Amino acid sequence: MTYVALANITLGSSASSVTFSSIPGTYRDLIIVAAGTSVSSADDVRVYYNGDTTNGNYASVQMLGTGATAGSNTFLTAGVFATDRSQIIFQIMDYSATDKHKTLLSRSDRPGATVQANAYRWANTAAVNTVRIQMIGISFAAGATFNLFGIAS
Repeated sequence: MTYVALANITLGSSASSVTFSSIPGTYRDLIIVAAGTSVSSADDVRVYYNGDTTNGNYASVQMLGTGATAGSNTFLTAGVFATDRSQIIFQIMDYSATDKHKTLLSRSDRPGATVQANAYRWANTAAVNTVRIQMIGISFAAGATFNLFGIAS
């Protein structure tokens, strides 16, 4: 498996979302690594494809643990960012296929606070060519980094 760097974004100022566009359809999967902090408190991160922000087209199952408790939820999130250093690794499988819904697996961690994993689905068979990573309610802080990789099959 070969990772090919496609794009990277480092925020010069806070922003509520980051978008990767014109993604070539020549890879099997995509990996996005997001690292940094939020401007205030912890909040959920969502992923939207091809400009589709209709929440009913997305579904998520989440598992999380704090070291003291564990839990699971079903709601619309693909990860979490907070004021302490956070990292989310998103893997979008078969993003260029046009015969299946798109699935995403993510792993989030906030050292000293929580670890969570999400399975996320977009109910659409269109090939993904744009990915928007959106904070809900607050913003990513300046200095947050977002790196997009294609995985050659």
